[in-house]
Amino acid sequence: MSASRDTGSTLLVRLGAAVALAAFVFVTPHAIRAQTRGPDNVADVADRVQSAVVNISTTQNVNPSQQVPMPQLPPGSPFEEFFDEFFKNKNDGDPKRQRKVSSLGSGFVIDSSGIVITNNHVIAEADEIIVNFADGTKLKAELIGRDEKVDLAVLRVKPKTPLKAVNFGDSDKTRVGEWVMAIGNPFGLGGSVTVGVVSARNRNIESSLYDDFIQTDAAINRGNSGGPLFNLQGEVIGINTAIFSQTGGSIGIGFAIPANTVLPLIKQLRETGEIQRGWIGVSIQPVDDQIAESLGLPSARGALIAAVNDNGPAMKGGMLAGDVVIRFNGQEVREMRNLPRIVAGSEIGKTVDVVVIRKGKEVTLKLEVAKLAEPDKKPNRQTKVEPQQPPQRATANRPLGLELSVLNEDLRRRYRLKESVKGLVVTGVDPESNAAEQNIEAGLVLVEVSGESVATAAEMRTRVADLKKAGKKSALLLLVNPGGEQRFVAVTIP
Repeated sequence: MSASRDTGSTLLVRLGAAVALAAFVFVTPHAIRAQTRGPDNVADVADRVQSAVVNISTTQNVNPSQQVPMPQLPPGSPFEEFFDEFFKNKNDGDPKRQRKVSSLGSGFVIDSSGIVITNNHVIAEADEIIVNFADGTKLKAELIGRDEKVDLAVLRVKPKTPLKAVNFGDSDKTRVGEWVMAIGNPFGLGGSVTVGVVSARNRNIESSLYDDFIQTDAAINRGNSGGPLFNLQGEVIGINTAIFSQTGGSIGIGFAIPANTVLPLIKQLRETGEIQRGWIGVSIQPVDDQIAESLGLPSARGALIAAVNDNGPAMKGGMLAGDVVIRFNGQEVREMRNLPRIVAGSEIGKTVDVVVIRKGKEVTLKLEVAKLAEPDKKPNRQTKVEPQQPPQRATANRPLGLELSVLNEDLRRRYRLKESVKGLVVTGVDPESNAAEQNIEAGLVLVEVSGESVATAAEMRTRVADLKKAGKKSALLLLVNPGGEQRFVAVTIP
């Protein structure tokens, strides 16, 4: 009975699909062809560019103490016994003999003289890099340069005859829904073509400060890393770099580095072998709806300057903590994460216009972009200091639910505050206040309220009262942690 039911239900599904298909073909034959085949020129584009896509194999000498990893296989797989024996022999051999580990990836030629592009993680720590071409040619490659932050590597091979090369397109013109094609070396299978659409742009997957990925549903799997993502004009609009998957296989969410991100980096690596990034010397934070309201912005946009480094380009150019950067060197700063990428890509030594919103008005500053001298660091977590007394309820004497005290040596020692930290110390927080929800805690120091410094609790009360009379829903507090790091927090005015 069970088998009969399964067969019947399958038949119903097939019949239903056949009816739906027949009706759809009758009404819109072109639409169904596009749905089943994709664009008509995919084969032509693939034929034109495929010979410029390469497979990259690397070998790495591992220490005798390191073991070759056993591949993950489904239980009961016919290969399980074979690999068990093979890897046992590999790992139980002569402990003094050095072993080689191989890996595979993808890449593509951008210059017929022999310049090849791939991901840095494809060739990282490799002792030997071999570029394999579609015609069977194998050439040893040298590393010209790499950028670990953006995951880019530029290689050079020395061919006997000019190579087939492909060109980059303008990735900024790529639209969501546009057809794209990925070519690469998934699972070591060689030049494989997959087709899909651009699912999204400007994706942040938190791999670095400079994330700005193109997302696609074209199938990308392990081994596709470093391969090109083409538009249907045969131009490279991205470098396939990462997938979102719990199994290691494609589920239709892949990410490519945009062409416009890597083009200036490739130029630098070819010319100097290293990357120089711009720096202006600021700490930034996002602008949310509450901060936007407290600053008088019509919407949440831009990057809020939390602190300005002493003697850095931003300070010399007149930038202040509390400024919101909305445009840098002619490029719009839609949200906080746009700014590091734009600044990093700016020409070193160039004076640029920076548009900020300061006290509700646009102000244009001129800054000279300096060279980033140190590795990018994530902000340190704020030092947590337990309150020395029970949190206090919000009253007229405790605005915004904060218990505040003038800083003295006793409080400085109690909360381990640096000598450079000045202001009102938070000694208690109402646990049911919005300030507590915003993670304000004892040991933080209040410096400003909505752009004005406050030296006493009375000044704080007056400032909050004035904001309330002006119709403001939030007060923007500038806080400093015991280590001296600044941040802005918007707190609802009760």
